Amino acid sequence: QVQLVESGGGLVQAGGSLRLSCAASGRTFITYAMGWFRQAPGKEREFVTSINWSGDNTYYANSVKGRFTISRDNAKNTVYLQMNSLKPEDTAVYYCAAREGGRNSYTDSAYSYWGQGTQVTVSS
Repeated sequence: QVQLVESGGGLVQAGGSLRLSCAASGRTFITYAMGWFRQAPGKEREFVTSINWSGDNTYYANSVKGRFTISRDNAKNTVYLQMNSLKPEDTAVYYCAAREGGRNSYTDSAYSYWGQGTQVTVSS
């Protein structure tokens, strides 16, 4: 089992940057694929990006491709989401998720463990 804690959210102006972190407990972090999802007010949760256990395979939603970068440091049990060129439509609660088995996925139902979320607000 793994516990996830997100940090790094906040308020930023359009065009700005933020870096989210997700710290995982446990010694088996390397066996999990990690994903970031987000949920805006009144909308369903949506996939943002994911990374496999070794970090050499990543997926991105079209809406963030070229602006967001996911990475992981298995020595620190942490996954990161670097968000650049932020837009007001990126405003949402961002959730970190872990999937057993190491292969990443676009689908939220594939992830067994979830963090509490961190708010990102982008002002215009």
